[in-house]
Amino acid sequence: MSTTPTATPPTGSPVASEPGRTPAGAPAARAVDAAKHYGFGDTAVRALDGVNVDFVAGQYTAIMGPSGSGKSTLMHCVAGLDSLTSGQVFIGEVDLGTLDDKRLTRLRRDRVGFIFQAFNLVPTLTAEENITLPATLAGRTTDASWLDQVVSTVGLADRLSHRPSELSGGQQQRVAVARALAQRPEIIFADEPTGNLDSRASAEILGFMQEAVRELGQTVVMVTHDPAAAGYADRVLFLADGRIVDEMAEPTADSVLDRMKQIGY
Repeated sequence: MSTTPTATPPTGSPVASEPGRTPAGAPAARAVDAAKHYGFGDTAVRALDGVNVDFVAGQYTAIMGPSGSGKSTLMHCVAGLDSLTSGQVFIGEVDLGTLDDKRLTRLRRDRVGFIFQAFNLVPTLTAEENITLPATLAGRTTDASWLDQVVSTVGLADRLSHRPSELSGGQQQRVAVARALAQRPEIIFADEPTGNLDSRASAEILGFMQEAVRELGQTVVMVTHDPAAAGYADRVLFLADGRIVDEMAEPTADSVLDRMKQIGY
């Protein structure tokens, strides 16, 4: 498996707000001997048990595993939403463990995008205002030409003035995808992004995310339990008991399902 970490970067890595993106083919994020334990002694739960993995820039990675396998824990730790018990996680060349709360918050704001199952839209704002909200809160303006490209990619041009209550579930998730893309983050983490959608809306959202990787050069890491969703990715990581137990390149829904059966999910 191509999960061997690269060499640990030197101290004094660039802080989150400095310009520059990870070049295609290099790790946009990675975990090195990542361990996350809950509890102590004989009752301790090893949610992550020494995970080493690279998430390559410009690639769409799906993470799969049964409940309790560590897939969401891995994503949350690499995204800086949770901390490790031991080991390291990096966004680009920044070791998240070296950042205080203020710098970690800035890194998540400036270099990481999030898409959640529950959409997390502000009901009183229009679709456009929700898309540009992170930039507004950071005191920045969103590049107009890039915003137009993102809106076109997710098919929202005729819905920008609508509030969430005036949009379908699929359209609300498109807004959430556009919000993540609009900030041009180094990496986007998606946690079961189609869990609340029907099959048609799910296919639309997964297709938009795939297009963002292929056409816009985005990096996406998605946690999912659905073989059909994983089939949109460039590779799939399979977790069990806090460890990566298998990996698949160029997956299809059928090949993912077959592998899940082989592993015993």
